[in-house]
Amino acid sequence: MRIHVATDHAGLEFSQQLQQHLRDAGHEVIDHGPAEYDALDDYPSFCINAALGVARDERDGIEALGVVFGGSGNGEQMAANKVAGIRAALVWNDSTAQLAREHNNANVISIGARQHEVADAIRFIDLFVQEPFPGDERHVRRINQLGEYETTGAIAGKQVDAL
Repeated sequence: MRIHVATDHAGLEFSQQLQQHLRDAGHEVIDHGPAEYDALDDYPSFCINAALGVARDERDGIEALGVVFGGSGNGEQMAANKVAGIRAALVWNDSTAQLAREHNNANVISIGARQHEVADAIRFIDLFVQEPFPGDERHVRRINQLGEYETTGAIAGKQVDAL
């Protein structure tokens, strides 16, 4: 599987270790940066590029997921979620890693590098990658509603308040 990875300065060393783990597990890893430590770097471009890679691969029929890192993982998740078609989930334990796929068919996860040990993050990623999306109708329906809102600003048959 192709896995797109991005971080900021807070997760750089963390990301490098996790990328090696993913390569050792046989995955193709695409590193969207940064390439070197810069305490003033900005995560949005890195994480958006990783999310764009996942979205592009999905569109082209390539099996791909994404993993983004930062100090808390919050901003990185927000950045990834700005890309159409991306469902990024903040993961902080085994259950959230599995449920991100099982219930939401998440295609990107975000992990706080300052919140977890590398061994925990590796476990979260492995659980996320290995968990299939079973395609239960209720989950598919909800995911489709999110996609519909993303593209049209409306959800058929549902009231969505305008700004």
